[in-house]
Amino acid sequence: MKRTGFIAIVGRPNVGKSTLLNTMLGEKVAIVSSKPQTTRNRIIGIHTKGEDQFVFLDTPGIFRPKNTLGTFMVKTANSSMQDADAIILVTDTGKPVSEVEKNVISYAKRTETPCVLALNKIDLYRREQIAETIAAYAALHDFSAVVPICAKNGKGVEALLDECEPFLQESEFFFPEDMVTDQSERQVAAEVIREKLLRTLNKEIPHGVAVAIESFKDEGSLISIRAEIFCEKASHKGIIVGKGGEELKRVGSYARADLEALFGTKVYLDLWVKVKENWRDSQRGITDFGYSEE
Repeated sequence: MKRTGFIAIVGRPNVGKSTLLNTMLGEKVAIVSSKPQTTRNRIIGIHTKGEDQFVFLDTPGIFRPKNTLGTFMVKTANSSMQDADAIILVTDTGKPVSEVEKNVISYAKRTETPCVLALNKIDLYRREQIAETIAAYAALHDFSAVVPICAKNGKGVEALLDECEPFLQESEFFFPEDMVTDQSERQVAAEVIREKLLRTLNKEIPHGVAVAIESFKDEGSLISIRAEIFCEKASHKGIIVGKGGEELKRVGSYARADLEALFGTKVYLDLWVKVKENWRDSQRGITDFGYSEE
């Protein structure tokens, strides 16, 4: 008897949602960085285990939006909860309960959606702190389960998967058994390049960067990719390119290494940088880069 279920992974920015998804799948399907608001779109991760198929919805962090892109991201996270059979609320164990967590809990109560609390980053805190955090959340909601985890090293992740099994319902699989994400190769390439930009750039510049794949040619022994990196200011373009193009070369080198590992073949990467002012504040701007509800 086959079973499947849709489970939304939600929480504040930078609590480790994408790292958790990658660890549960055993493959990297979502980009990660130390900067908040890394995930912009909903990413589907599929974990098929025997007769069970878990469909995880990795969502943008929930925060107070300041532009059109931010509004889209928060709306995406909220709509993902509505599409899910259950919720995994991921929190940073050492942080106090915020309005974000309270709102997710309120939604779970109102809709009677099963909710598992995943206390992440337990490797950074003492047992007493973990116990205090559990007590604070237990006072707010009767969670289906509370699981302390370290998404980075995998501690507790298998237990978290076990706690999600009761949410699966008898159904044919929605995705092929060997499929791990709904993202196309073009989308994966764009996200990997953006991840490297997030890791190499400082301050606010990464939040105003978008990547568009203009050409993707798979010739068997070589994949040729032309990608355009868009930023919001001419001064940002100079920073991304760097003196003598060194910064852009560094981004390209890091991205190519990841893409070759993901695709299992040689990759030729051609990167260009362009300016598109204030695209994050424009509905058309964010739609052009694939941030739309369709």
